[in-house]
Amino acid sequence: MSTQPDREAIAGRLQRSVGALTTSTVTRMERDMPWFRGLSARDRSWIGMIVQAGIQAFVTWYETPADGSLPVTAEVFGAAPRALVGVVSLHQTVEMVRLTIEVVEENIVEAVGPADAPAVRDSVVRYAREVAFATAEVYARAAEMRGAWDARLEALVVDSVLRAEADETVLSRASALGWESSGDVVVVLGRVPTAEGGGAAGAARESIIDDVRRSARHIGLDALCAVQGDRMVVVLGGVHDADKAGAAVVRHFGDGAVVIGPVVPDLVRASISARAATAGLRAAAGGPAAPRPVASDDLLPERALSGDGHARRQLVREVYHPLVAAGVPMLETVTAYFDHGGSIEGTARALFVHPNTVRYRLRRAAEVTGLSPSAPRDAYTYRLALTLGRLAAPEAATAGGP
Repeated sequence: MSTQPDREAIAGRLQRSVGALTTSTVTRMERDMPWFRGLSARDRSWIGMIVQAGIQAFVTWYETPADGSLPVTAEVFGAAPRALVGVVSLHQTVEMVRLTIEVVEENIVEAVGPADAPAVRDSVVRYAREVAFATAEVYARAAEMRGAWDARLEALVVDSVLRAEADETVLSRASALGWESSGDVVVVLGRVPTAEGGGAAGAARESIIDDVRRSARHIGLDALCAVQGDRMVVVLGGVHDADKAGAAVVRHFGDGAVVIGPVVPDLVRASISARAATAGLRAAAGGPAAPRPVASDDLLPERALSGDGHARRQLVREVYHPLVAAGVPMLETVTAYFDHGGSIEGTARALFVHPNTVRYRLRRAAEVTGLSPSAPRDAYTYRLALTLGRLAAPEAATAGGP
């Protein structure tokens, strides 16, 4: 006796029970699953359609199991909008599938009769396994798509910061990526790590970016990260100490300089930090002894020499102008000190003053500029700032002269 007519007959009886089984399943969900009751009416309706599609797909599968090509994923989940994956978690979906199977098993006898119930129940178990794989596939694909979308969105936000195009729209996009910081922000730039063979890290870059985020979260910072060519850009939010923030992520960069831009109040103005960090990275080769990471302001001389107009103006504003404002004797003393090779006595003889006067003026210069004339690195910065100041305002250099 052929079993095919029997399967067709049983499938016909199952088909007539699809509506009742769906209703029973949704009723059980409302009773036993608090998260289901908390969903909107539209989302509950979509889940009802998924349940019905799943039971209907089982009936079709039971009738023609030899086919082996039934697209369970499409049959069961194809009716649901993609957004529903973000509403119902994987755990909740597994719970929903398990309950649906239970309801079907509990009603098998009523649907097909006691004689055929055992065979149908065995088929339900096999089909449940297929649905489990389908569920995992749907969520894995959704996670992959979400990850790819997030990566593109994050790269777009970072690019907007670098281009000084950050606005409320960029803030909204950053928020969608988990950016919660409303405090100070810095931008950190460096080279992308390379693979052992010297090539780009390729697929491993995603792992590097995840490591950057983890390190930032460890000290309570938000992070946005993107790879642009051979450089990696990290935007850190909630910064209280720029040096500490840079030190937290520096190990994730490749060889070479890692530059920390100045602290700015928020993400909208992060382009100021990004601009300084970019100029610092470009000029870092001129200061090979610089620490890693290094603040962009510590590379002002190299940045000025490499053509950074912002660095030139900053040197004049923060070094030359304070000396001028402190009076001509101060400017003359610092200039003479460098012209005489850093000799206190030589400077005193050239200016016809006591050496203690020279010492006093140099201490005052350090107070108003934050740079010590006796420190070699600071002396280099002084010399460049004095030259730039005279070029920018020749009249200031000759003030008080004949």
